[in-house]
Amino acid sequence: MKITSLFPPAAAVALLAAAVFAATPGAKAPQAPPQTDQAAPGATPQGPPPQGTGQGSGQGSPQGGRPMRNYPPPTNLQVLAKDLTGREVRDIMETWAGSLGVKCEFCHVADPKNVGPNGRPRLNFADDSKPDKQIARIMFTMTQQMNKDYISKAMDLDKDGMGSLVNCGTCHRGHKMPEDFVIPHEEREGGPDEGTGGPPPAAGATPPSN
Repeated sequence: MKITSLFPPAAAVALLAAAVFAATPGAKAPQAPPQTDQAAPGATPQGPPPQGTGQGSGQGSPQGGRPMRNYPPPTNLQVLAKDLTGREVRDIMETWAGSLGVKCEFCHVADPKNVGPNGRPRLNFADDSKPDKQIARIMFTMTQQMNKDYISKAMDLDKDGMGSLVNCGTCHRGHKMPEDFVIPHEEREGGPDEGTGGPPPAAGATPPSN
């Protein structure tokens, strides 16, 4: 007889143990090892992300990154929707600033009585004393009206679907003030009014004398 035949296979041992525990009153079956939060290498995590990871909750921090900043609810909103969160208003402001190539202090005044940890005064975002902030409101209202009353109607007629709504960057292109558009020289060469200020002479016509 071979020695290995004295040891039954592992599957048979497991079935035998289960039968014994089932037949013994008050016996408890062996417990499986407890689950941990650490996923096996290459495994896909299941269920909702844990709190504080920055996934789905809008709070916490990205894995390996700095904690996401919590912005206070905005106040004194006059042209933006009043139900926007602090984070949403911040994102809009960053888009506007990037479109004009400026920083927050371009529109917002600093409060010397409110000094931050870096020793510099914090900005008073609710203050309306700076004219550039008031101008920004006017310009935003203008783009909204243009998109609603004109651009959207033109896009409805534009069957090729190439149209797009206007925004701050449409005109500013990263500059505080929109730059004057100058037609490139190569696009003017060979035009019908080159050098004459009018249409080209008809074929066979006598050129004017100087």
